[in-house]
Amino acid sequence: MLSTQSRAHFALSVMLCLVVACAGQVRAQPGSVEVARVIERELNVGHRVVGSVMPIQSSTVGTAVNGRVENFLVDVGDAVRKGDVLAELRTGTLEIELKAARAELTLRQEELQELRNGSRPEEISEARARMLAAKAIRQNESSNLTRLEQLVKRQAINPTDLDDARARAESTSQILIALQAALSRIESGPRAEQIAQAHARVALQEAQVELIEDRILKYTVRSPFDGFVTAEHTEVGEWVSDADPIADVIALEYVEILCNVPAEQALRLRRGRDIRIEFPELPGEVFTGRVDQVVPIADRRTRTFPVNIRLQNRMNEGRPLLLAGMLARAVLPTGDRTVMPLVPKDSLVLNGSQRSVFIVASAAESGSSAKVRSVSVTLGVSDAGLIQVKGELKAGDVVVVRGNERLRDGQEVSVSPTAESDTSVAD
Repeated sequence: MLSTQSRAHFALSVMLCLVVACAGQVRAQPGSVEVARVIERELNVGHRVVGSVMPIQSSTVGTAVNGRVENFLVDVGDAVRKGDVLAELRTGTLEIELKAARAELTLRQEELQELRNGSRPEEISEARARMLAAKAIRQNESSNLTRLEQLVKRQAINPTDLDDARARAESTSQILIALQAALSRIESGPRAEQIAQAHARVALQEAQVELIEDRILKYTVRSPFDGFVTAEHTEVGEWVSDADPIADVIALEYVEILCNVPAEQALRLRRGRDIRIEFPELPGEVFTGRVDQVVPIADRRTRTFPVNIRLQNRMNEGRPLLLAGMLARAVLPTGDRTVMPLVPKDSLVLNGSQRSVFIVASAAESGSSAKVRSVSVTLGVSDAGLIQVKGELKAGDVVVVRGNERLRDGQEVSVSPTAESDTSVAD
């Protein structure tokens, strides 16, 4: 029988053996990669030209009004989104004007509503009561006039009293006519023309409010697009006038590489052609852009033609990788045509200024294992996701396109099945 201490040592030894065995199995397990074949195609040899990075959009944002800067909310280098506030001007007087204009609008709206509602029942009842009272008075005066006329015939009263009675009867008749007309007007409500006039006064005041609101909006200066602030032209407390600059903003989500090329090269370029671009400040990066414009007018001094190459920028922790003004080296496919190997861009392994690819040493079937070999290459022109390379490789060789980031020369890998892609592109 083993002692308790001996059993513990035995169990520990078994566990160590299992760990070592498992570690050996993990180390022996090859990495899984995806591959593609090297092809050959006749393309134009590349010519290197130098260019500069230019922002795709650049704007000096100004103010449309006069005023004093109350808030300046950005600094040089800040990232801004479209509509973000750059600066605010004082609007105290305008705010008071807006408050008064809105109060006037409320008054006009209430007046219009009063006309639309028509006469109140109490007003109609009051007008009817006044009319009936006048009618009763007129009847009384008419009866009194008839009685006095009979008395005059019998010479019982002075004729002057009859004249007074006739005047009172006529007066009460006219008052009744006026009160009947007033009752009819109140019962009918306001005229359509009155309502239309009140509606026009409301519309006029609404336009006045909108005008002041629009003026207030102009006292807030906003960014016209997503980008970065590159210059400040004012400070808090400064007085600015209409059209004065506030800040410069550039957009760098996409950039243009501006190159000047001789006429014989410009004539061979076509819009939409892929162009490989490298930057001295970014030796571990390779970019691919596309010809956006070949400007058909030469610089009179150099007799070269401007060529704009557009490419998408990359962001690193919220900052653009490509900065305006950086030096760029573009490889234009404008030389003589020759046959050279091409590999997918993803197969490139970039280590500073060194470029290489991993070639699978044997033609491994999908799912099988093979060793890889690192081959140094120099790069040529870009063409539809492929890049010309020069080195110890040829058409038909198999290169790693996925999983090559941490490979080592001579490492064993497992080839994963990949879908066959059509790499042929018309030149």
